[in-house]
Amino acid sequence: MHLPTLFSLLPLALATPVLVAEPQADTPAGNQVTIQGIAFAGSGCPAGSVSGQLSSDLTTITLLYSSFVAQAGQGISASNYRKNCQLNVKIKYPQGYQFSIFKADYRGYAQIPKGDTGTCKATYYFSGSSSQISSTLLIKGPYDDNYLKTDQFGVESTVWSPCGLEGLLNINSEVRLTPMDAVKPALLTVDSTDLRFTQIHYLQWQKCGKKSKN
Repeated sequence: MHLPTLFSLLPLALATPVLVAEPQADTPAGNQVTIQGIAFAGSGCPAGSVSGQLSSDLTTITLLYSSFVAQAGQGISASNYRKNCQLNVKIKYPQGYQFSIFKADYRGYAQIPKGDTGTCKATYYFSGSSSQISSTLLIKGPYDDNYLKTDQFGVESTVWSPCGLEGLLNINSEVRLTPMDAVKPALLTVDSTDLRFTQIHYLQWQKCGKKSKN
């Protein structure tokens, strides 16, 4: 299946790299790390609905979605009860370094009636590796408010990229509403104003050859 590729990642992606004046000991300089592109596919991220940016200090990837919304209720098709997005983020980095996600924040909005449940799940892994880690947030109704889902991974479960010149990070996310025969309207998204799904993935670096942390 062909995945649409996102190139509009601001200057950090394919234009002038951002320099870091005083990189930490285990962190490569800013001009050594670039996002080569983001490919994506899924009912929650159709073409043109995803944008991203890598922070100048190499610690954060911000991904913005405009169509990652699950809805349920009378007259709403069952296909809208669950939305998913498979992201493939290609990151180029210096020989001898590895990086990993150690924390991820999901901010959103949920309107869930009594008796219904909203699920927000994410799975992280690198292409070519059998290691992966998942996290799930359940929101039980009645609930009508913003929510924050924070994935905090301990060093024993952190998934590291392969040593080398690049890594393909896969993020498989989904939002889902149950039961499938819900009558009252329900909604699970990320922002109550513009309905954009925002993920902030913090990057953690180490030099290759250190003791494995997963």
